[in-house]
Amino acid sequence: MADLSQIFGDDGALSRATPDFRLRTQQLEMAEAIDEAIRDNSVLVTEAGTGTGKTFAYLVPALLSGGKVIISTGTKTLQDQLFNRDLPAVRDALKAPVTVAILKGRANYVCHYHLNRAVNEGRFMNRDDAKYVHIIKKFAKTSRSGDKNELPDVPENATIWPAVTSTRDNCLGSECPDYKECFVMEARKNALAAEVVVVNHHLFFADVMLRDEGVAELLPSANTVIFDEAHQLPETAGLFFGEDLTTSFFMDLARDAHSEYLTDAKDCVDLPTLTAALEKATKDFRLVFGQDGARMPVQRALSFKDFTPALGNVAEKLADLAKLLETQAERGPGLENCWQRAMSLVQQLKDWQVGANENLVRWVEVFTHSVVLHATPLSIAEIFSKQIDAKPCTWIFTSATLAVKEDFSHYLAQMGLLEAKTKRWESPFDYESQALLYAPQGLPDPNSPDYILAVSEAALPVIKASRGRAFVLCTSLKAMRQIHEWLAAAFDREGLTYPLLIQGDATRTELLERFRQLGDAVLVGSQSFWEGVDVKGDALSVVIIDKLPFAPPDDPVLAARIDKLNSEGKNAFMEYQLPYAAITLKQGAGRLIRDETDRGVLMICDPRMLSKPYGRRIWQSLPPFKRTKELAEVEAFFAI
Repeated sequence: MADLSQIFGDDGALSRATPDFRLRTQQLEMAEAIDEAIRDNSVLVTEAGTGTGKTFAYLVPALLSGGKVIISTGTKTLQDQLFNRDLPAVRDALKAPVTVAILKGRANYVCHYHLNRAVNEGRFMNRDDAKYVHIIKKFAKTSRSGDKNELPDVPENATIWPAVTSTRDNCLGSECPDYKECFVMEARKNALAAEVVVVNHHLFFADVMLRDEGVAELLPSANTVIFDEAHQLPETAGLFFGEDLTTSFFMDLARDAHSEYLTDAKDCVDLPTLTAALEKATKDFRLVFGQDGARMPVQRALSFKDFTPALGNVAEKLADLAKLLETQAERGPGLENCWQRAMSLVQQLKDWQVGANENLVRWVEVFTHSVVLHATPLSIAEIFSKQIDAKPCTWIFTSATLAVKEDFSHYLAQMGLLEAKTKRWESPFDYESQALLYAPQGLPDPNSPDYILAVSEAALPVIKASRGRAFVLCTSLKAMRQIHEWLAAAFDREGLTYPLLIQGDATRTELLERFRQLGDAVLVGSQSFWEGVDVKGDALSVVIIDKLPFAPPDDPVLAARIDKLNSEGKNAFMEYQLPYAAITLKQGAGRLIRDETDRGVLMICDPRMLSKPYGRRIWQSLPPFKRTKELAEVEAFFAI
């Protein structure tokens, strides 16, 4: 067994191979705890404060374990960073001869079959797509991976991508004429052969779901499974353990069936008629609702006058198409695939309409061009604990934000990990001298109509004291727009020249790059900037949070979970809503201090943190900032 204290020591393998590496007691202790869990085949839940270096803390024992390891991260960006930067660095430092692979969902890989069909049909949504398809065609001929992330010339949000990648539904599998060259199959083959496989949470749970349905496993069986950014798991698992149905599936089916008509069934004159009828019925169903962004329980959706007949019309047109496709299925693998998908969608729509599963709460979400019919689990604990029990190996869960104060019970209950061991380590940063927590006095109740105005007015002198260099993190898009509008007018009125950015003007990556380069910008954002954002140095010196991030009480899933907990005699606020808010707040606060030399102010505007009995529990969950209620102390902090 390797001596971890030597590897992590001042003159150890990591120090010799990694610039700026230094011994952190918390990092070594975390590595030792994970090493012990791997040897004991146990379940370990760990919280490690910002700056601990948790990636190296789990990579070292994982690479030395000699077994098969799956590492699951929160996003594809983190996945790429782990695979391209962190894993090679640790592997080289340890001189560990392990093979590694990265595996993403199939939508990230170019599909030869769909690409060729798109080129041959020449039907594009816009001129950019017509240009991009030839760039992608050239890329597919030379790329070894087919990963669209390796093709920066085509934007990630380009509308061509769905036409040149596959989905689980429209993949032809071994019937595909391009099966031998398939990038997805090659990636899976590499993953099966590798000793360490890097995935993301969405792919991991997609595999769990597929395995439950008896489909071949996407991921190889492993000795150790490590979840980084594990605080995201309850929400991600809920997506996959539910039964969601989007109207985009109907539109995609109609589009693909029409394409198959053009290539393999031109004599079936009823086929284009029925695909057009399904498209129209689906669009009519979307028109039942008003603006996008709406989330409502099924009871409210049913109150819309045309909801039931419009959804019934979709079901009828879908069934008609399925019957016709059955008569054409033997003419080619594409038509066979469309028939199977149509039959599956008919059943899924029936299941959602009936709503027989009592553990699933049905609700509806409206987007610009689509409607999603959700059936989300009230609890994933039982489902997920079954997965743990069915796979007797080491399970590691780690994040900077899992506990409330020092209590993991909320997270353990959510995930069904009641027998897990828990460990936590404070951040090595000196928050007492590096940072200040400012809670301004005199703000009205957050439900007051004047609250956002009061927040804006309180934020302005702090932004002036810090000379810009601020994130303003909002708990809603409405508040984000109002604060941005007020600050823009105030900057203009007072002649302030700090660049003012807002979420949505560009991609998150582009906004962050602009923010770093400008050096004195103010960025107003919502959910996208609460986590997974790393700005070291002086460019970010203030994080202003408009209010405590309680989940909106009108959220249909939250409302159903609250009702369930209260009906069981539990206190839903203390056991569910408060821990959620505390953990989310820790994520937002974690944007401020990212390095030993960072200095900054965290401003939390919500007066409930001081006035309510539960407020103490919330601020005690944050790092040990020096605290103040006085603006003068903030100004003095920046005067140093």
